[in-house]
Amino acid sequence: MHGPIQVFTVIALVSLPTVMYGGYALMGVLRDRKLTEHQRAMFRAGHAHAGVLLVLALVALQILSRTTLPDTTLWITCFLLLVGILAQSGGFFVHLLPGRGKLGGRVTSAGAVLLGAATLLTAYGVAFA
Repeated sequence: MHGPIQVFTVIALVSLPTVMYGGYALMGVLRDRKLTEHQRAMFRAGHAHAGVLLVLALVALQILSRTTLPDTTLWITCFLLLVGILAQSGGFFVHLLPGRGKLGGRVTSAGAVLLGAATLLTAYGVAFA
């Protein structure tokens, strides 16, 4: 493992404990009943998406490491994965802010587009390996 695959694998692995801590924090927030039902739902969704997408990124990175894509394409794909995960899950947390529902939806949608692009680049790398 080298270059962008190594860098982004480390980023994903280091990020996992932060998501785990987020689960712990979520339990405290739910126990203290400090959020509205809508806020709880957005917190849960953001947290769940972050964890699942990080695991997906680790799988995608392993697949990418077996392709013959040039380093530039690997950097772009890894960047799309990282920013896509942050946007997809982060958009749900933006929903927590009063009056920011539309912005949160746009951020989440942008993350989905970035993750879709990263997935298609990964598929291209597999198809032409």
